[in-house]
Formats: sequence, C-alpha cells, structure tokens
Amino acid sequence: MYPVSDAFLQAVQENTRIFHWTGKITTMGGAVYDFGYSDIVKGSGYISQQCCGNTEIELGTVYSAEMGITLFSQIDRYTLENAKVELFYHLSLPDGSYEQIPMGVFEVSEANRTVKCLELKAYDYMLRFEKNFNGFTTIGTAYDFLALCCKACDVELAQTPEEIKAFPNADITLSIYSENDIETYRDVLYYTAQVLGCFCCINREGKLELRKYNSAPVLQIGSRQRFSSSFSDFVTRYTAVSSTNLRTQIAEYYALDPDDGLTMNLGVNPLLQFGLEETRKQLCENILQDISTVEYVPFDSSTIGNPALDVGDILTFDGGQADATKHTCITSIHYQIGGKQSLKCVGKNPRLAQAKSKNDKNISGLLNQIEAGKIGIHTFTNASAFSVPDTDVKIISIEFAASEETHVQFFGQAVIDVSAVQTERSAVAKGTIVIPTSAVTDTGGTTETDSSTETTETNETEIAVELPVVWTEDGKTEAYVTYELNDEKILAFHPQESWHSGKHILSLYYPIEKIIADYTNTFNVYLRLTGGVGAIGTGDCIASISGQSMAAAPAWDGKLTIEETISPFVIGGGMMSLTFAENIHTETMELVQRSYADTIGRAGIGAFCCPIEQEGF
Repeated sequence: MYPVSDAFLQAVQENTRIFHWTGKITTMGGAVYDFGYSDIVKGSGYISQQCCGNTEIELGTVYSAEMGITLFSQIDRYTLENAKVELFYHLSLPDGSYEQIPMGVFEVSEANRTVKCLELKAYDYMLRFEKNFNGFTTIGTAYDFLALCCKACDVELAQTPEEIKAFPNADITLSIYSENDIETYRDVLYYTAQVLGCFCCINREGKLELRKYNSAPVLQIGSRQRFSSSFSDFVTRYTAVSSTNLRTQIAEYYALDPDDGLTMNLGVNPLLQFGLEETRKQLCENILQDISTVEYVPFDSSTIGNPALDVGDILTFDGGQADATKHTCITSIHYQIGGKQSLKCVGKNPRLAQAKSKNDKNISGLLNQIEAGKIGIHTFTNASAFSVPDTDVKIISIEFAASEETHVQFFGQAVIDVSAVQTERSAVAKGTIVIPTSAVTDTGGTTETDSSTETTETNETEIAVELPVVWTEDGKTEAYVTYELNDEKILAFHPQESWHSGKHILSLYYPIEKIIADYTNTFNVYLRLTGGVGAIGTGDCIASISGQSMAAAPAWDGKLTIEETISPFVIGGGMMSLTFAENIHTETMELVQRSYADTIGRAGIGAFCCPIEQEGF
C-alpha cells in the first residue's frame, strides 16, 4: 500500500469525497504537456494491474500494468511514440488541503487521433525487460541478477542489497548455465523472483520492486464501501512445492507435515537445476516456508475505491457475507478514473487438490526435454581481459558432458589486438649518377681582321654509386594455438597464424570424437605469440561445443581446479627453509567456507651454492 496520511485514509472512506486527477506527458524530444481532470473524457481512463493469472497464486510473475485514457487534446500523435505519461490522484482532506499520490509511470505504445480527442494506451516499464538475454553462463546472487537486468534495460531497482537480503535464498549463489529456455531479461526476472518466493512489479515511481505475499492486513473494507462482492467458501493455502530436475527428469517434491494443502509447482527453473542435492533441497524448502504463510480467501469485489491500494496488499472484509477473521490478497486491481475500483483475489480449493495422489503430482511435473539425439550446446565467453605474451595463456575453457557416447564439435572466435615488434631493416642502394660537365673551345679567326670565337660543349659523366639504407618497419607476429582435452595436449594439430600490428580474428575449430557418456570433459585452448604481444578484451572471446545427446549439466567428477599466481622471489645460497602459507577463499555449491594451506618444508640447494640471477626478480 502506498504510504499516505491518516487524514487521507479517513477521507477516502467517507460516503462523499472531493477529488480530481491530473497528468503529464513527456515526449522523447523533451516536450512536456500537462493535462487536468477536465481534459479527460469521462469514463475513458483506467489503470489495470495484476500479479497472478486468473486461476491461482503464482510466484515470480512479471506482469506489466496497462493504462488507457482519452484526452481532449490537439497534441500531434506522431510525437508520442514511447512518450512518458504520469498520472496523479488528488484527494481533498478534512482541513481543505489536497493530498497528491502518484498513480504510475507509463510509456505510450499506441496513440490514435479522432476529430477532437487523443486516445492513448500505455504500459509500465516492465516491457523494457523484453530484451534478448545473451544466454552465456552467469553466476551471482539474486541481487546480482536483478542489478544486471536493471542495468541492461535502463530501469532503476527500488530495493537496496540489504532489503533484497530479507527474501529467502537471497544470500545463496545462483547459476545460469547455457542449457536453458531463457530468452529475455524478463525471463531472468521471473526465475529470480521465483527463487526469492515473490513477484515483480513496477512501482508508482517507475522502479522495479519485488513484493512478497504477506499475512499482515493493511486495510479493512466494510459493506458500506462495496457495491458488490463475492467470497469463496474455502481458504487457499500451500503445504508443498514441486520443482522439476531437468538432469534427472524427476519432479522433486517437498512438503510440510501435515501435507493437506495445495502444491506450488515451480516447473523447470534454470536457477534450480544445478548444484548439490542438498542445495536444491534448501532452496525449495526456503520457498516452501515462505509460501506456507499464504492463507487467502479468493474474492471478487467492486468498491468505491482507494487509489492507495497496490497488488499484493492484504485486506480484511466485514459485513454481509464476509468473514472478518479471514485474510485475502489483491492479485489484480482495476482503477476506473472517476469511477469504481475492482479488486480480485484468485486461488484454488485445497480440498479438490486432495483428489490427486502425491505420485500424480510428481508425474505432472515431469519433462522430457533431454531426448535421445537432441542437439545440445555449451557456450563460453571470457569475463575478463587477457594479455597474450610469448608463453601459453588459457583463453578458452569449456566443461561439457553427454548422456551417451557421441561426437561433438568445438567452434571458437577471438578478437586479438596485436602489437608486433618493430624490426630494423638495412640494405644497399645501388645506382648510377649522371654528372653533366661543360668545356669552352677557342676556334680563332681566318684573317688578321677576323676576331676569335669561343664554343661551349656539354658532356655527361656516369658514376656508379652504392649507399647503405636503414629503416624500421612493422614486424610479423606468429600466433600458436594449442588444444587440450582432459589435461592432455593434442599434439597432432596446432593452428598457426602470422599477423602484423592491428586487430585480427582468430577462428578455431576442432572435432572431438568418442565422448564417454556421463563423464565430465574439459576442453581448453591455449594461445601464445612470438614477435609481439596481444590483448583480448572482455567478451571478445566466444566459443561453443555442440553435439547430439549433450547433457543439461555436466556430471561433477569431484575435481576442483585452483590456479594461483605468486610474485617472483629470490632464493639465496646454502641450506635454507622456505615456508609458503596462504588462506584461499573458495566458493562451491556447498554453503561453507574452506581454507587451503600449503607448506614447503626445508629445501636444500646443492652444487656449489652459486648465486641465481634472473631478470625481473
């Protein structure tokens, strides 16, 4: 429920009230149009929200709120694409002042023009999450996933990390592997909220907010405030959850004692597919403990309206056929601007659910997604940048498994920014130089009276010369690729490229034959450069392994791989004792912290105790 004053709550429940609506339209170009209550065509405006479907309570839902309104306005409809619409409700208080509350932020999806009116249909920011999700492997807490979605889709998250930690399973590390049916960021929100035992909505300020199904009522609605109402004769409550394990194709069932209520079917949640059985059990039981607080009476009522109410609010009703001792929850709400307010709570009857046996509940959750012969794919992208020197650097590492013996193919591409070593070149330039020369000749006269004359003659002299020439040019960098399968280097095939400075694409391919069934395989790619260095940026290296009968999750063989780089240190002469100890924090699917310590005892250095020198030490 939106926080309002006590005076507002008192005024909104009176038989008569004085109120009005206002709004503001902001176009993508920055133009702002304000409108008042008189600009709204009577009976045309509405706001509709929901957090569940039409039959039962759901977890993780990501429904978008819809707004429709018709205005007496001459605004050019072609300027309203993705325009922002804000609505406000103003209620007169007993002291004569007005209290204003926001009614939501929406983006225009459709604008139609009549002779005098402008018809608008808009939705809240939930539609912004309809962006394609890259599908790469992702690991983090629930808050990390929420923050990732909000950043990628330009929506602000309403809750802080501390507030998110109040939800169940918020402190558990979750994983999204490539084998999933996630298509958009909205799907990621759905599965994350389901793990947290809540649902998603866009609040009145346009921020993403997660809400739980609570048990504390926020308001009581009497018979005077209802035009019509219908209440069920049962209480919807949950005593079990069911989650399908995609790897084993079994619907895992967790229940309270006694198990006499409904079962919340979580389906195939990618965030609940991987890890130890104890972890999955803890996640599902935490969700069960949270959803077991749901004890709602389904209802449908038309009321005089309280614009401060939101989906997820807990209500009590009294008078008429209502039972004031029972709680109910708003799962859908429809505001009619200037008119009635419709409230609804959905839910199934637990007594009818008892007709199903527990075996039937398990069978209803089974999926046969991993079929024999189905093509599967495991993908990889680098989460950090690499610098590639003249030593082998692991640039790709993919773990995979198959449900039966098969053949798979590896494909990869990397964008590498190469800086080749500049080389000095020298040569001898040979050529001929032509040097012009001139000579003056005196011819003399024929008689004593004749004067003498002079004649100039031009000659060319060729001289052969040799000059040494030295210059610097871009060198050539050699790239060497090494494949490794299950810690064994593949010696028969080594791709090699020759590059000058600049960005280059390294394309890789390798067929892998006779993959053993139900065994974790690791395929690594190493790269080294000679005659230069290379840089691979974050996300510039992608790869995949695909083939038939690929399992949804690799079977863990119990192997832990730990890599650590230590700075160089000097080893002196003679006998000495070296001790190296360090605590390493590890994260596994077990919710424990372990430490690792390695001690090197006394080490003797023989020979003649010659000093050891190494550049860079």
